Amino acid sequence: MEYNPSIQEFLRTYVKAIQDSNAAIFAGAGLSRPAGYVDWKELLREVAQDLQLDIDQESDLIALAQYHVNEFSGRGKINQILIEEFTRSVSTSHNHKILSHLPISTYWTTNYDQLIETNLEAVGKKVDKKITSETMTYSVPGSDVTVYKMHGDSTLPHDAVLTKDDYEGYDQKRQIYSTALRGDLVSKTFLFIGFSFDDPNLSQILSRIRILLNENKRTHYCFMKKVKANDFNGNDDEFRYAEIKQNLKIKDLMRYGIKVLLIDDYPEITEILQHIASLIIRKNIFVSGSASDYGDWGEEKSFEFSTSLSKALIKNNNNIVSGFGLGIGSCIISGALEELYSSQNNKVEQRLKCRPFPQNTTGGLSIKDLWTKYRNDMISNIGISVFIFGNKIDTETKDVIDANGMVEEFDISIEKGAIPIPVGATGFTSKILWQRVMDDFGPLVGIEDLKPLYSDLGDESKNSEELIETVVKIINLLAKH
Repeated sequence: MEYNPSIQEFLRTYVKAIQDSNAAIFAGAGLSRPAGYVDWKELLREVAQDLQLDIDQESDLIALAQYHVNEFSGRGKINQILIEEFTRSVSTSHNHKILSHLPISTYWTTNYDQLIETNLEAVGKKVDKKITSETMTYSVPGSDVTVYKMHGDSTLPHDAVLTKDDYEGYDQKRQIYSTALRGDLVSKTFLFIGFSFDDPNLSQILSRIRILLNENKRTHYCFMKKVKANDFNGNDDEFRYAEIKQNLKIKDLMRYGIKVLLIDDYPEITEILQHIASLIIRKNIFVSGSASDYGDWGEEKSFEFSTSLSKALIKNNNNIVSGFGLGIGSCIISGALEELYSSQNNKVEQRLKCRPFPQNTTGGLSIKDLWTKYRNDMISNIGISVFIFGNKIDTETKDVIDANGMVEEFDISIEKGAIPIPVGATGFTSKILWQRVMDDFGPLVGIEDLKPLYSDLGDESKNSEELIETVVKIINLLAKH
């Protein structure tokens, strides 16, 4: 999908923020609505009926909730509505699933439901939930993500921020949230999803930051559906009015450093988030290779090539995952380590994941089935797979045969959406896989402009440096698509 310049700029900026661990999400009710939860108006429809008011004619919903508290001497019914609505079983949304896989460690939300944290936990992340001011004073050890629920949670409905009383007393009861949010808005790049910007707390916080930082404010982003004429059933006056108001709102948000990303329809948000996920995951490179026989390359040249390839990938700011393949696995590891240790920002545990294969099993799984599960797990968070060499010695005939494990890793990579880059010039199984890619280039790679570069990877006259340079060039071009 071709994106307009505004969204392209957002993608570049936000992906870099994610990679630098400086990205955050701010989720509003619109994020949870596709999962089956209601928005504010629907949440308070029965409350309005109790007051003999029409919810569709009301714009100040905070005041509406307060009126109900006033008239019925308490918020018992409102608390019950929160419990009933946000503890019922709903499906998750595509956007929640995509976000949960992204390496983003900071979430802010005004939502009362638990969809954000349950989706994060479903992918194995440990979540530190900040529901009350008390939970802000300590941290969950070993947590991967912090979710700040600045309006509370449906599990504590009496403490949820909903009425005028709650908003007016926010700085007294929850000032620690405001302080923490101000800090994150200054230090992180936020993406606002499903948010209306009508929340008085957020408006106040944004205003304070704008005054404090003046022109030095950080840039944030939000999605907004473009007002279109067909949304108004032919009423041109209503359409023009809504269009003027939207343009004014876009300009007003710029005062706070929030750039609006206009979309034609909400499914575009899912497409953009999926594209972000693809760009992030393509930094992760799986290197598959094994060799008992080095053919015309010879052992020394093969070792040098494997080491140099690994160094080049790390130098290119990629992360490497490797299964410590027979013969050349140690070269992949040592090359990566040498490059990492030569730089100040090594972060070895993040940049290099070495996954040696178990050699024996006494459990219920056969070693073959165990390896298949292991491969699936190893390649689960990979965007690109590089294949080099690929052979082993048949235990019975002692002949050199193709590495069937590499073929399985190729198939798993394709199944999980990773782009394969077989260096066919290294021979053996890699040559076979290279031919498969060239014969089925559209479905396997999908970018026809890259085919000449892939063709070069099968050219046995190319030297090691040329092959490595081509691999890196392909990786960098894939990162832009």
